[in-house]
Amino acid sequence: MLKKIEGHSSDVCALAISRDGQIIASGGIGGGIIAWHGETGESLTSKPIKAYSNQITSLDFSPDGMVLATGSWDYTVKFWCTKTWRMQGKPIKCGGVRQCVRYSPSGELLAIATFKDIQIYNPATKERVTSFKGHTGSSNWSFVWTFAWTPDGTRLLSGGDKYDPTIREWDPLTWQQVGHPWEGHTDSIYAIAIHPAGTLVASASDDKHVRLWRLSDQQTIATFQHSSFFVTFSVDGRHILSGGHDNKISQWAIPKDAHSKASPDSHNAIRASFVQILATTTARDACITGDLSTAEELLTQNIHTDTNDYTSHAHRSFVMARKHAWDHALEDAIKTCLRVQLGTKALGDARLDKAGDHFTAAVNAGAPSSKSIHQTYEDLTVLFGWDLEALLLTPHQKRCQAFLSAGEPDKALEAHRYMMETMDESAKASCLVWSNAFKQECSALCATNGDAALILGDYDRAINLYSAAITLNSLSSTVFANRSKAKLGKMLWMEALLDAQKVIGLDSLSYLGYNLKYAALHGAQRYDEAIQTFQMMLSKLEDAPDIQTRKLRQQYLRPSEVERAIRQVIDVQLENAPLRVLNTATGLLCDREAQISAFKMSIEYKELLSSTITRPDLHTKRIKEVVRRNLQYAMLSHRWEGREPLLQDIQGKSVYDSELDSVSGMTKLRSFCETARGAGHNWAWSDTCCIDKSNNVELHESVNSMFVWYHHSALTIIYLSDVPPSSKSGALAKSVWNTRGWTVQEFIAPKVILFYQNNWTLYLDDRTPNHKESVAIMQELKNATGIDQSAVVAFRPSMNGAREKLHWASTRVTTRQEDIAYSLFGMFGVRLSVDYGEKQDNALGRLLQEIVARPGDITGLDWVGKPSEFNSCLPASITSFEAPPCKLPPLSEDEVQSSVSSLRKMVAVDFASNIYTLLRNMSAPRFATQRLHLPCIAFNAREVRRVRSLALETHFTYRVKADGLHDLFVSTNETLVQFWPARPIEQNFVLVRPWDRSLLELPDFMEPSDFGHDTESEEDYGTSPSSPLHDWSSGSHASVTQNVFDLESRALRLLVRLGQPFSAFLLAQQRSGEYKRIASDHDIIGQVNDIRNPMDIRTIEICSRMLFVSNFMDLSK
Repeated sequence: MLKKIEGHSSDVCALAISRDGQIIASGGIGGGIIAWHGETGESLTSKPIKAYSNQITSLDFSPDGMVLATGSWDYTVKFWCTKTWRMQGKPIKCGGVRQCVRYSPSGELLAIATFKDIQIYNPATKERVTSFKGHTGSSNWSFVWTFAWTPDGTRLLSGGDKYDPTIREWDPLTWQQVGHPWEGHTDSIYAIAIHPAGTLVASASDDKHVRLWRLSDQQTIATFQHSSFFVTFSVDGRHILSGGHDNKISQWAIPKDAHSKASPDSHNAIRASFVQILATTTARDACITGDLSTAEELLTQNIHTDTNDYTSHAHRSFVMARKHAWDHALEDAIKTCLRVQLGTKALGDARLDKAGDHFTAAVNAGAPSSKSIHQTYEDLTVLFGWDLEALLLTPHQKRCQAFLSAGEPDKALEAHRYMMETMDESAKASCLVWSNAFKQECSALCATNGDAALILGDYDRAINLYSAAITLNSLSSTVFANRSKAKLGKMLWMEALLDAQKVIGLDSLSYLGYNLKYAALHGAQRYDEAIQTFQMMLSKLEDAPDIQTRKLRQQYLRPSEVERAIRQVIDVQLENAPLRVLNTATGLLCDREAQISAFKMSIEYKELLSSTITRPDLHTKRIKEVVRRNLQYAMLSHRWEGREPLLQDIQGKSVYDSELDSVSGMTKLRSFCETARGAGHNWAWSDTCCIDKSNNVELHESVNSMFVWYHHSALTIIYLSDVPPSSKSGALAKSVWNTRGWTVQEFIAPKVILFYQNNWTLYLDDRTPNHKESVAIMQELKNATGIDQSAVVAFRPSMNGAREKLHWASTRVTTRQEDIAYSLFGMFGVRLSVDYGEKQDNALGRLLQEIVARPGDITGLDWVGKPSEFNSCLPASITSFEAPPCKLPPLSEDEVQSSVSSLRKMVAVDFASNIYTLLRNMSAPRFATQRLHLPCIAFNAREVRRVRSLALETHFTYRVKADGLHDLFVSTNETLVQFWPARPIEQNFVLVRPWDRSLLELPDFMEPSDFGHDTESEEDYGTSPSSPLHDWSSGSHASVTQNVFDLESRALRLLVRLGQPFSAFLLAQQRSGEYKRIASDHDIIGQVNDIRNPMDIRTIEICSRMLFVSNFMDLSK
């Protein structure tokens, strides 16, 4: 055993190694992933990544090692960046349990095996390429256990389960099955491996056998008995390794003839080749022993077998010379020399490829080397009259020249090297001049061909050619620079760096070497050094002697310029972010400056700075994206449970420290941070510990900004502490979380929410990335809160539809009574002072004062219950809005038109026009020093009499008669002074109809968005200002926008609506002339007697309930 790596708390069920062997990833049965260094075995993650809540079934690295794909039983495939170990993009939801995940060799495809089918995806876009039913057997749900791609990516092999225990071969071009299923196994196939040469396949099955197959004909070559789950080939390709139930790794030898399916002809060729080799070896031995006749016979056999065997001709020439058979010796020698002549002729005819072949044959025929023959070549020269030294040099030199002329300097260089190795010192000296000239010419050609290969992106060839040029003593900075570029193209960062430094050494005044060094350091993620090098490059450009080079400086930004640009984006990003957040990696509480410092120390920031200085045209968009991704945060929505961790408890400490174990609520806070980190977020916010509640200024800003913080969060995690694991639908509706005041804005404001049960698993195991898109959860939430999904998904803070929003909060409670009003600030888009101790009455009064005064929305005055001390026209408690708003039957357009036609005969046009003009010129409601100035139509009460009841009364009912109105009844818990014409009193009572400008049917004018950066339209978030949710005249009438009415028609239409029943207030005049609203237990419904009667249109001032002191006695008691 080389090393034992420990770290998982449960069984390891998946393992993957990156192609370069630098990273090992392991997945546990509990859903955790650990990354290890391939050489040292050290963990690359501080703790297991909580990737899934279920077992991990498969892991696979992308070919470049930059991404790890993971599969699990939770129906998703996730992707993890191997630099940051954060989830990359959205998971792929495949709709079935993931059995196997495999990248194609090019990385362009990702194969996923599920219980239902085989799915092929483009991992870059996460788009599905195709899906198909891979295996079918006796069961309708037969599935795929495992995959393997051939090394060239032209085939995908899949292994089936026990219902279809076959291997099937798929063509990625058509995704059709190739040939017939490979049959042999009798149970589920758990693993498939392909030989490095791509010719053999090994499979492991639950039938307790390992099978070796030949890919070319799908035939079984060998079978090994072993109960195995896993199988692979050894690095040298000579053995099969398998592991299984016996806790052992078994090694099996691959048969020697396994790779090829040999034909009879190929057997004959192999045998002939073997006989020839044997004859040559035996002939050499015969020459050594002096048995020249045997040597001659064997060499002759070789020549008869292959008449172009010039090596045997050369050897037989020497044998014949030793036997003094001069004629035969000369004949064989001519055969050998013929190769040189043929090569020379081919070279002259510019048939360069043939010339190279002829000279290569001549060189091979000339072996043994000149070193061994040098001592006897003088005798042979005398014997045959040859210049053997020239004869040996000529084919070598011409062979080098042939390759060089053919544009193959790498072959020419190899030929030159071989020539120099085989020549003795005397021969080398004789061709020194030629050799130097050849190397110079070869070096230039290598550089030229390398440039061409570099342009075409053939980096391997370019590197080889540039290396050859450098080997031939080329010290050109250009060659080193170009080789550095080629190595950069191959992402060989450290090798490229060495070449860049060589360029700087050869030409220290040029910017090019520094540019290449910067690129290499940037690629190697040594960003600090890269930026320093880049600054050196800028100085070289600025000091360049020629104008053209100096102009290149305009292409780049200084690091300081980029830093300023990044800081501006950071400031904008943090404008809508919490003042303090928790670092999910370290567990430390950070203010904004600490958050910015942590970001600046991160590898992402340095990479952004280093890359942006060279691409000023793209910097704004990319800076925004990187800043957003790194500074985005998760928010927690929960119910406070007793004592929670406060800022003072954790400040200066990590929430993960064991010393905080005794702090109540730490388990929840830690789990929240870990869940947020698992979702890919660096920062997290909790209202328990991220606000300094002892600082009034910070508390005020936090309360007023909280809605915005939730809205701009990347994720809001809603923790249901009273919902146990495996709860059924309905548990959310019953949760105490649904009764708390602050939680309304906490699930309406965010764009993305996820509900978690008390064991931090997803509610209903709903894997929808955003529970606002979950139909089941949103329906349950609507049933519990009355809030429609459209409002939850696309809510925009504004004053519109105030009555509905107040109704949402009417049944909720808060620990501090003022918070019920403070929790609504963000939903209405207002910023008000925070004053704990003022009580709900005053806090709610201040909020309603803003709602009524700003847009003139009077729906907030529609309530029943106890009046507020802030103003008698406002309620004392949010519970006064629990009853649904007053709904009166609307008029249809046909009814309106009919009524208008009747009025034209009954009412003077001037009368209608005057009423319309008076009401149009009425100002909107406004508050001043807690007094409400309410525009209205007033009806003076002439009689108020109590209606007696035999039952015990807690509320009193009064019949009220008013000028111009039908008689009506008012139910209240206040005792009113009774009067009638025969018994008048000094105090005035008046029934009023609050004026609603929507009755004028003027064109709508949309308000600007409170979130100016959002792209949603105003109508996506609620009702427009001119169409309130509650119609005080006749229910919810449709605003007629398709027709443009003249003043007369509008005036008559207004009179029709004013003649309908309406919701009224009963007001009692005070000594100072102001009025107090008489709180009613039910809606007061009034209706005019005759619309032709004059109307008392005025603005009435309504005061606080505390100002009302009655000195009038009720004499009727």
